[in-house]
Parts: sequence; structure tokens; C-alpha cells
Amino acid sequence: MKKHLENSEHYKWGTNCNGWHLLKSNRLSMIEEVMPPNTNEVKHYHSKAQQFFYILKGEAIFELKNGLVRVVEREGIHIEPKNVHQIRNEGKVDLEFLVISEPTSRGDRIEIE
Repeated sequence: MKKHLENSEHYKWGTNCNGWHLLKSNRLSMIEEVMPPNTNEVKHYHSKAQQFFYILKGEAIFELKNGLVRVVEREGIHIEPKNVHQIRNEGKVDLEFLVISEPTSRGDRIEIE
């Protein structure tokens, strides 16, 4: 089945952020997300899931153990399991990105704050 935002399960998170499950299985998850300007995710880590964030539009700031990493359009970042991370949109436009998790990150999120 072809997937697009109109036929994918939608959810809201954080402060007016949106996500769409493009692929949702126990072994693999792919989500398209949109973060408005000046929003962020809670710092957290996953005990089993590795994640890859790929930026479609805008600029993301990732807070990691070793500092801040700026990731722009058509760039990605791999987050290994157990690595504390937080994504932020400090820009003036919506941040649009894909997050791919293997295995799924559902039930595998440990918040820090």
C-alpha cells in the first residue's frame, strides 16, 4: 500500500507538534514529524531502539551527551540505543523530518527531565 500523510495514523505531541506513522511495526518504525518554531522534545533515551533522523525542511538542533549538533535539510543523524538526546527547532520555519526506529521505540522511551 502506498503511504502518505492523508492515509497515515496521525498524532499530536509536545507543544503543537505533529507526527504521522508511515510504517508501524514491532521491528521497524518510520514517522514523519513537524515541529513548529521554538519547540523541543523532552530529553530521553531508548534502551533498545536505534534511531535515524533525516531532515526534510528546516534546521534541527540535537542536544547530545557531547554537545549540540546542527543538522540541516538533506542531512541526517544516527542515534544509538542508550544515548540521551533531544531535538529542538530554534528556527523561524517549521522543522519537517523523518525518524526511523529499529526496533520500534514504542514502550522504549526513558525520559530524563
